[in-house]
Amino acid sequence: MTELAIDVKGLSKAYGGRKVVDAVDLQVGAGRIVGFLGPNGSGKTTSLRMLCGLLTPDAGEGQVLGLDFRREAEAVKRQVGYMTQKFGLYDDLSIRENLDFVARLFSMPHRRDAVDGALERLGLASRQRQLAGALSGGWKQRLALAACLLHRPRLLLLDEPTAGVDPKARREFWDQIHLLAGEGITVLVSTHYMDEAERCHELVYIAYGHVLARGSAAAIVAEAGARDLEDAFVRLVGQATDNFSAAA
Repeated sequence: MTELAIDVKGLSKAYGGRKVVDAVDLQVGAGRIVGFLGPNGSGKTTSLRMLCGLLTPDAGEGQVLGLDFRREAEAVKRQVGYMTQKFGLYDDLSIRENLDFVARLFSMPHRRDAVDGALERLGLASRQRQLAGALSGGWKQRLALAACLLHRPRLLLLDEPTAGVDPKARREFWDQIHLLAGEGITVLVSTHYMDEAERCHELVYIAYGHVLARGSAAAIVAEAGARDLEDAFVRLVGQATDNFSAAA
């Protein structure tokens, strides 16, 4: 049986009395790339932030990387790389300075070697003196991924990492993600792009804070009786809307 990098049940979070994430169960096998999909406001970002210890859940139990994700949140953070949708590094620092800053936050030994390795791996070495604020979206994406990988995480949580990036940069990013998975790193990635969803080993589709479907792209399409993934998701949301309207 495949070891689970994420094994969480009943994950829930409410704001102002509205449940943004409602009793979500999530299991992700080690070394797998799992796509996390759903409409805006469906609970994807909130779920990712709870899994990596940035938000405290209202309910839920389970493990992330073999650690209790609630009681051992600080330990989880040190083994997870979290990439936000919005570029979160410093525009007025160079690529190298940003990576060195992140390495200091993790109190990494041999900091210079770690930064050099990240620069080489993501093809950033020739631009290392360039200010982050002057980078295009694709290069900012590479820098953000390099920062996520500095401390050698076992799990990557990526929140729409390719939003607003050109098609070539998106393809190169996904090639890198598959290389990382081949090294045993687990990836949970939210995306709106159907071509990216097709490149995931498995998919989890969430709407109204509930998981509506999970499995391979082919299995989800077949179960929904749909033409393709996009059609399957439209049907799933339509059915969920009818169900919630009826319950109300």
